[in-house]
Amino acid sequence: MFTSAADAVGDVPSGASIAVGGFGLCGIPDRLIEALAASAVSGLSVFSNNCGIDDVGLGILLQLRKISRVTASYVGENKEFARQYLSGELEVELTPQGTLAERLRAGGCGIPAFFTPAGVGTPVADGGMPWRYDADGSVRVASPAKETREFGGATYVLETGITADYALVHAVKGDTEGNLVFNKTAMNFNPLAAMAGAITIAQVEELVEPGEIDPAEVHLPGVFVQRIVHTGPQTKKIEKRTVRTEGASA
Repeated sequence: MFTSAADAVGDVPSGASIAVGGFGLCGIPDRLIEALAASAVSGLSVFSNNCGIDDVGLGILLQLRKISRVTASYVGENKEFARQYLSGELEVELTPQGTLAERLRAGGCGIPAFFTPAGVGTPVADGGMPWRYDADGSVRVASPAKETREFGGATYVLETGITADYALVHAVKGDTEGNLVFNKTAMNFNPLAAMAGAITIAQVEELVEPGEIDPAEVHLPGVFVQRIVHTGPQTKKIEKRTVRTEGASA
């Protein structure tokens, strides 16, 4: 148990690799991210479905230049992310969303690699995707070609499992033993990120004693969680709001 988010992430060093849960802005470990933002760490390598938006979630760390590399599957709502990537300030490995999820799960289960059909016949498998640009717009680092193999007459590409030094996750409920419950869409990447971390830190909205969560309702067992911090209810933010002008027809 930790009394504050700052204490929970206090030993995260510069250059660490971090798996971060959440889906869009849903279920992101915002208090833990804010605590990292207030620390002196830099040069982080992040594994996450996306990198937040310009002033929320991982976007805060981006603005402070604390992230050097991102492995993600979606980057569409963050202008600063795009600017840093295209200017050569940030290295980015884009991977299909399902592949990213399975890479995290595989790493957490001790599986070093697996074959998948996703990306076969594209630069995902063939290589050449820009990982890092130079300031002049040329490609400094490109993705390598990956091994492919046939099974049952179909071609599959080899993807490696992901493990990280730390994992940051958000749960709607947890007990002091680290058993966690996630809410709806927050289940997509939080459990997988938690499994991939050598040290997993969970912020929980509601903290209860062991036995108060029905075992059948546990989404992630405490064996995957090393640190818990009770942060209380999460402030809900809307990632993208679309409204019609007053008087416009539906």
